[in-house]
Amino acid sequence: MEKEVGKIMNGAEIILKTASQAGIKVCFANAGTTEIPLLCAFDSMQDIRTILGLFEGVCTGAADGYGRMLDMPAMTLLHHGPGFANGIANLHNARRARTPLLNIIGDHATWHRHADAPLTMDIEALTGSVSSWFKNCDSVEALSEDVADSINEALYGAISSLIVPHDIQMDSVEHPEIITKRFMFKPFDTDGVENAAQLLRKGGKIAMILGSRALRRRGMEVAGRISAASGCDLFAGSFPGFMERGAGLPNVVRIPYFPEGAIQMMSQYETVILVGSDEPVTFFGYDGVPSRILRNEQKKISIGMGNEDAVGAIEYLAELLKVSKNMFSSDKVLTKLNCPSLPSGALTPEKACVVVAAIQPEYAIIVDEGLTSVMTYYPLTAGLPPHSMMTIAGGSIGYGMPCAVGAAIACPDRPVINIQADGSALYTLQALWTQARESLNVTTLLCANKSYNILKIEYERAGVKSPGQNAQSLVELDNPSINWVKLSEGFGVPAVTVDSVEALAKELTVALVEPGPHLIEMVL
Repeated sequence: MEKEVGKIMNGAEIILKTASQAGIKVCFANAGTTEIPLLCAFDSMQDIRTILGLFEGVCTGAADGYGRMLDMPAMTLLHHGPGFANGIANLHNARRARTPLLNIIGDHATWHRHADAPLTMDIEALTGSVSSWFKNCDSVEALSEDVADSINEALYGAISSLIVPHDIQMDSVEHPEIITKRFMFKPFDTDGVENAAQLLRKGGKIAMILGSRALRRRGMEVAGRISAASGCDLFAGSFPGFMERGAGLPNVVRIPYFPEGAIQMMSQYETVILVGSDEPVTFFGYDGVPSRILRNEQKKISIGMGNEDAVGAIEYLAELLKVSKNMFSSDKVLTKLNCPSLPSGALTPEKACVVVAAIQPEYAIIVDEGLTSVMTYYPLTAGLPPHSMMTIAGGSIGYGMPCAVGAAIACPDRPVINIQADGSALYTLQALWTQARESLNVTTLLCANKSYNILKIEYERAGVKSPGQNAQSLVELDNPSINWVKLSEGFGVPAVTVDSVEALAKELTVALVEPGPHLIEMVL
């Protein structure tokens, strides 16, 4: 623990000074009356960039995208329990993605809480549903340590939430101690890693499922060497929060979304090694289908879990197996550059995926919330130029547009392509305004199938061959049709509609060259 002695500061200034010293660079904010001291403190302490979101779900989703890209937390500033509640869906996605993220939530002055004013709410109950660490701050003297603790916990890949009453933001302290804490992962379970090494030495049909930091380049390169040496196959969950992808990396297969395919794929393995990944389960419970993808009789070993260093664990595994770095160049695991050729004709979901894969530039960031429209995209990407991709880790729709905001703030020199389903886009389309205001290089590819298409598929899976008028009306978005070009332009983002491969290729090429945000509605 390090301490810095400063001048007279109020609680709001202490929060920002502590956060800045811990590495916080950005705050996504939608504040209110109880956060006025913090808004003023940003004027006197300008080393944290402030970005306005028009809806709290945009703020939390943007902080999620930022944290996924940099593996460092951004801060949100939210107004009371209702403000936090508005952002909780995308915090759920961030929790599932193991995103480092810090929430600062303003609350009534401590002396006003008894009045049960209209905005009074049990904020702790809300924060506990998505936060690994949360606290209701009770004194300005403890504020710096509270902030330092919250950031340290977030660095494990978790959400921290600190509730700060208005009077504690206002209270002043002479020569406050600004506390900085050193971050360290928990020691990983060496016995588990050694057991995994023994099983890999024995051989047989072995799968390795990678999650969290193991899907970053350093972890994937080590996993590739292990795969080349042992013959094990590499997988990720159905919706990884973040992963590196493309030529020069091993081809990591995503476990299918629908349970039948997932169970069939994974049933062939005698042993499954989980590296920073939870055991895969079905997204929903279906009658006659087990909840867990893996069978009880399959051997399962977990390494690098929770607050342990997943990359350190897999590196130790490679060391035990005596896997040298030059093994990574083996053709068995190293993908070669292989971009698809452009198709032609009317747009279909499959053709749209090929166009994106053919045109996306090196080091692009792909934010995938295309849902049913992009089921064929991922297999095309193994041989594309190196890129990063994020998916809807928690299944709570409306993450894509805000996540793209955060990714563009985190990596301003890289193009961001948000492949976005139209139904889920409507949850957080206010993110377009932030993209325009901050001149972010985000291209939104709007998949306009004018429905909640996943529900149509689930109707079929449930044996509902011909939904009635009421059931059908609850999945259709075409009465009236939504004018995405006008909506986008209304928020300040130029937009076009395309319905052919040729038009999409042209407009996507232009959007990736011109600075600032663009939206392309793809009629599918």
